[in-house]
Amino acid sequence: MSFDLEAGLAARRSAGLYRERRIAQSPQVPRRQFPDGERLTFCSNDYLGLANHPAVSAALVRGAQRWGVGSGASHLLAGHTAAHHALEEELAEAVGRPRALLFSTGYMANLGVLGALLDRRSAVFSDRLNHASLIDAARLSQAQVAVYRHGDPKHLAELLAADSAPRRLVITDGVFSMDGDLAPLTELAARAQQADAWLMVDDAHGFGVLGPGGAGSAAQTGLGADAVPVLMGTLGKALGCFGAFVAGSEALIETLIQHARSYIYTTALPPALAEATREALRRARTESWRREKVMALVARFRAGAAQLGLPLLESTTPIQPLIAGSAQRALAWSAHLEQRGLLVPAVRPPTVPDGTARLRIVITAAHEEAQIDRLLDALAGLPDRT
Repeated sequence: MSFDLEAGLAARRSAGLYRERRIAQSPQVPRRQFPDGERLTFCSNDYLGLANHPAVSAALVRGAQRWGVGSGASHLLAGHTAAHHALEEELAEAVGRPRALLFSTGYMANLGVLGALLDRRSAVFSDRLNHASLIDAARLSQAQVAVYRHGDPKHLAELLAADSAPRRLVITDGVFSMDGDLAPLTELAARAQQADAWLMVDDAHGFGVLGPGGAGSAAQTGLGADAVPVLMGTLGKALGCFGAFVAGSEALIETLIQHARSYIYTTALPPALAEATREALRRARTESWRREKVMALVARFRAGAAQLGLPLLESTTPIQPLIAGSAQRALAWSAHLEQRGLLVPAVRPPTVPDGTARLRIVITAAHEEAQIDRLLDALAGLPDRT
């Protein structure tokens, strides 16, 4: 068997689906330097503007001076430090759960949870637009997978009623990363509890941004540990750092420590990074003005977009998708903005469904009103909007 990789890449290019990396030459701030000049960026998940915060950077430096650069081993060998442990305790408190467990990435957290909780006799019920990490985790768990229509609790209830697996888990994003909409968590939790199933929420894009103190989408809807037994959050978005955590009961966390392969068989995060994340978490919880500012900027952007008749999806979060339809149109729109000094990459299939290619505009607390207005001015001249 031969691997004709060049033909596959060529086909991807011709379909307008080829992905390319950019080399940034400055920190994560709205005005970033690239080899060919500066761009005003609207594509970062640094929602609270903490990735380049001096106090967070200083905590990282102090952590490296105390702990060194690497952890040296997995958590279960010699890699778990007091810095990691303190961060876990603070994360658990932040989201109102008894315990939390650090993972290296959100992808690894989702793989670890589903692999530890499910087997061939189990069933998992997944929203159609869930993040790829949840989809892959469901497949790899070997459980029976049922996909319910996006944000449709009634369809979920029908699938649950038709299933008799002894262990059933409902999985959903809290905030959907490409559409920016919120999962109907109250209804999903009610359906899961009625069917004696557990609900797991991947709150990668809600943690730090939504709810009291930034506790996330579940907290915003008033749902506690009984309604959402498994809560996953990431540390590389609103907190501006890196990594992820799973929060839940004492028994859940101990089960993950014993059985989550993506936790057991990987090197722990650098402890210096844990120290930086502790500082970012403290600021995210206490500096509510960051959430207030980003939401005010979102409202300003949506009001301006409505005046221009732009086809935005319904989203009240920092993720503001502008639907182009075809991959070629999304690329043309992105190029139009780049010619005007703005960076908003096109998001195309398979990241989003066919026919829904888009500009995924992301607004952060680091942006200013004048920058939002500059974006709107550039969007007013988008080609081929009809």
